[in-house]
Amino acid sequence: MDLILIIPILLFSVVVHEVAHAWVAYQEGDDTAAQLGRITLNPISHIDPLGSILVPAALYYFGGGVLFGWAKPVPVNPRKFRNYRRGDIRVSMAGIVSNLILAFVSAVLLIVVLRVGGGAPNGPDFLSTVAQALNYALTINLILAWFNLLPVPPLDGSHVLYHMLPAAVGARYRAWGRYGVTLLFFAVFLFPGAISVVLAPVELVRGWVLAMALG
Repeated sequence: MDLILIIPILLFSVVVHEVAHAWVAYQEGDDTAAQLGRITLNPISHIDPLGSILVPAALYYFGGGVLFGWAKPVPVNPRKFRNYRRGDIRVSMAGIVSNLILAFVSAVLLIVVLRVGGGAPNGPDFLSTVAQALNYALTINLILAWFNLLPVPPLDGSHVLYHMLPAAVGARYRAWGRYGVTLLFFAVFLFPGAISVVLAPVELVRGWVLAMALG
């Protein structure tokens, strides 16, 4: 049951993340993703069988319960941005902001369901399922936002740090992107305890929301 809830929620969350990148890129002058039909919530246009299904399932069962995944990255051509530095930062941060918005909405709804949801249809079993789904939505979107904030190339947060570095250092830093995500996943599987430290802020926020809902 848990995985049946997790996969659609994760898929929706990563699709919104990529659509946000594409939409902001279009606002900044890059129509590459728009021409390829990627400004759409239709998951068929974004789903990555590995990142959207297989990796999340493997992480759920073997990664200490970590919920993470990705959709196909939208193509972006920074040369089309009206302002390269501003456009690169805004497009990179768009996905993170979209996940934070989804996390906020999930948190509000979770508090409502747990506090005043007694009149919902089908009784407590239905309420329990809805609350669990909202809890997963909150957790997944917080994880997506936090992970993408990490300054590890090519994650979104690295684009912000890149523009703060001297040109020569920034070029070497960005080149490291070929290995960044691979090293992260090796760390997740080889040192599962380390991920708990990295995700401590996520658990802090999630615990605060649940305390508000149940307090």
